[in-house]
Amino acid sequence: MAQPAIRKQYEAYPYPARDPTDETKRLITGSPSNLPELNHYIFSGARDFSQPFRALVAGGGTGDGAIMLAQQLSDAGSSGSVVYLDLSEASRRIAERRAEVRNLSNIRFHSGSLFDAATLGPFDYIDCCGVLHHLEAPEEGLSTLAGALSPHGGMGLMVYGKYGRNGVYPLQKMLRALGSGLSLHEQVEIAKKLVESLPANNWFKRNPMLVDHRNSDAGLVDLLLHSQDRAYLVEEVGALVNSAGLSIVSFVPPVQYEPSHLLQDPELLERLNGLNPMARAAFAEQLSGNLKQHAFYVVPDARAGCTTAVPGPRMVPTLSTVNASRLAMAIRQEGFLAVKNGPVTLRLPVPKDAAVIAEQIDNRRTLSEIHDLVGTTLENVGFDTAWGALYKAANGLNLMYLQADKS
Repeated sequence: MAQPAIRKQYEAYPYPARDPTDETKRLITGSPSNLPELNHYIFSGARDFSQPFRALVAGGGTGDGAIMLAQQLSDAGSSGSVVYLDLSEASRRIAERRAEVRNLSNIRFHSGSLFDAATLGPFDYIDCCGVLHHLEAPEEGLSTLAGALSPHGGMGLMVYGKYGRNGVYPLQKMLRALGSGLSLHEQVEIAKKLVESLPANNWFKRNPMLVDHRNSDAGLVDLLLHSQDRAYLVEEVGALVNSAGLSIVSFVPPVQYEPSHLLQDPELLERLNGLNPMARAAFAEQLSGNLKQHAFYVVPDARAGCTTAVPGPRMVPTLSTVNASRLAMAIRQEGFLAVKNGPVTLRLPVPKDAAVIAEQIDNRRTLSEIHDLVGTTLENVGFDTAWGALYKAANGLNLMYLQADKS
């Protein structure tokens, strides 16, 4: 399906704005598609990445997802490869340059539409972030990706969230009225003036979650001048996924989709107990009111309910964006792990005794080995209680995953 207006936009303003030389300083990571994370949710933590593994990044943009996956596969000594697919030649050139700076040779670059995916597959894993909501028919796009997926694989997806984009669509409508007949560059200048002129009571002005327009012109264009986009509620995400014969494994980070972290009243919490996971996620979205995107993992319906890793003696707790000493220090000092969600800080309680467990997580020791090291040193709670609270909090915040012991 041709999308000339969208292609033209990303040729003029590749998104997100990236400087390839920054690859010498840092690796941009995130959800979904972080390798330990996708292994946890799609392959029960048991995927052997030394075996053949093919990933597709559909709508690769300037390369964040493709570079992250390719670098992590390379670091793991994997023979796996990543296929990059995008409409924009300008975006592709930036992504290719980023790969060159990192000396990555495990990415194959293709220019084209998401609807070309079937000719490139099958794939063990597909990343499609920030793309489906720009399609005229998102259901057809997701079905195309599902057709390119291995029966034993899964996908990491991201679409816009409706409540967190409060104020975006009226502003888009105003800019279409003001920018009619102007070049895209001229529309950018008009948009900047309008944003600066918004009254204090305007919903866009009052929404602290919207920052892309401040970071770069490419971010402004993608947020305010896009020719086609829509946003989803949790229930609508579920319907989109189901339309392609897929099932949601988990939203990430899970903590944002659990209402009990935002409610304290025991009676209200009791009344939530009868809700299924999707209904709880929808309730949490309504409660927070500020989720501007939904990131989540999906698998074919035939694999539903059996792909997420679960704790067990032979599983290896694996930390992602925090090291063991910092995690232990936070638990020992505060008795909780926390994350800021807009103006609200979510605090997940963890017994301070769990700090001694956290200190032993080195991404190699099994849970059984950690138990043998510290199980008798916990003073106030048992190992199972401390570990359970630690895992629930750290996994909920995307700080910890599980992988199967390979020894």
